[in-house]
Amino acid sequence: MARISQVDYANANSEQRAAHDEEMRLRGRMTNMKRTLLHSPAALRVYGEWFTLRDQLLPVVGERAIWLFAEAICAASDSKIGMGFMRRAIVMAGDDPDNLELNAEELALVAFGRSLGRDPKAVPDAIWAAVAARHDDKTLVDLVAFAGLMVATNLFTDAVQTAMDAELLPFLGGVTGL
Repeated sequence: MARISQVDYANANSEQRAAHDEEMRLRGRMTNMKRTLLHSPAALRVYGEWFTLRDQLLPVVGERAIWLFAEAICAASDSKIGMGFMRRAIVMAGDDPDNLELNAEELALVAFGRSLGRDPKAVPDAIWAAVAARHDDKTLVDLVAFAGLMVATNLFTDAVQTAMDAELLPFLGGVTGL
């Protein structure tokens, strides 16, 4: 049971409705997490910056690598909702998240994501070096900031016990502990 209710549009105040409408305009959907964040339109905007960073990284690392990086963070922090979203994205991109062949860039980003998701204070030097060898400082900043927002998203959904979005359940078939 969720610890914080989701905002119902019919009962939302004008600021919440405006934030809802803007989110729908920008991204076309309202997830359970976003409906919960809608209690604070400022919080919804802050968490929405995840998409800004993703868009900054797309031309540099590519869409598949971003989804793999984010899924690694979610798996390391054992966030079922996060894993569901990322696994769905991986499937929708044409891959099987349980049977992936990763290139060197993807391997480096997955290892980096796992390390950041487990303990950002303990990222091994070799893992950092593998990512840093491929990217400039701006991209490294974007990657770590993106990871921070991914961890924050996982923290939020787990702490408030956000209800799993029903459309994610089919993508969690290989995930244990549901």
